[in-house]
Amino acid sequence: MNKPTKEDVPALNSKFSGKTPESILGFFFNMYEDKVALSSSLSIEDQVITDIIFRKLHVSDYSFIPKIFTLDTGRLFQETYELIEKTNAMYGIKIKIFFPDYSEVENMVCNCGPDLFYDSLEKRHLCCKIRKLHPLARAFSNIDAWICGLRREQSITRKEMQLVEWDDNHNKLKINPIINWNESQVWDYIKANNIPYNKLYKMGYSSIGCAPCTRAIKQGEDARAGRWWWESSDHKECGLHIKNENY
Repeated sequence: MNKPTKEDVPALNSKFSGKTPESILGFFFNMYEDKVALSSSLSIEDQVITDIIFRKLHVSDYSFIPKIFTLDTGRLFQETYELIEKTNAMYGIKIKIFFPDYSEVENMVCNCGPDLFYDSLEKRHLCCKIRKLHPLARAFSNIDAWICGLRREQSITRKEMQLVEWDDNHNKLKINPIINWNESQVWDYIKANNIPYNKLYKMGYSSIGCAPCTRAIKQGEDARAGRWWWESSDHKECGLHIKNENY
């Protein structure tokens, strides 16, 4: 079976319309095998997908172990590190961790300060580029497609995203198997399957990234309002899920 190209994306979206995440993930694992990976931020959405992969897809029948990786920016919450350990233990896996290049971080901090992201949008983009986008490029060095836990409901920057997309930045297929789920569906799955999740959700956090750039949300705010809360709502992405011309 030939691997999809950018031109195949509309047909794939039509093919998988209304299909379960299990069937979507199973199809792409059978197609790409170890050349597809879940990019996990340890969000509740990514925890759901991790559970589906390792408890619903009969991965013992595969000739490969499905890949999961995460980006450790060096500024994560302690609760996120604890969740990595719990997730590894629950599923008997080792999530691959990618770090930023120390020399890039050193130069950035020396020149701009440790909390440069508060100074301007440009400096925040620089920090995300060094701590996230560059490690992501290394994570992509040996895969042809990536899986994400994005949902349209999360924010205005994601409402037009599709179940299957073409990532022009990295020339890879991108699969969002729970793109149409609402938050209640995610929590129902978490609770029904006793899946570990970040303790910060119980403290009002709804989208968890780096500690200095994340706060709990207020009643009535959208799920990503606590990310880079000092910026306009149409800037609330780090560059992983948008075209990166401005990064």
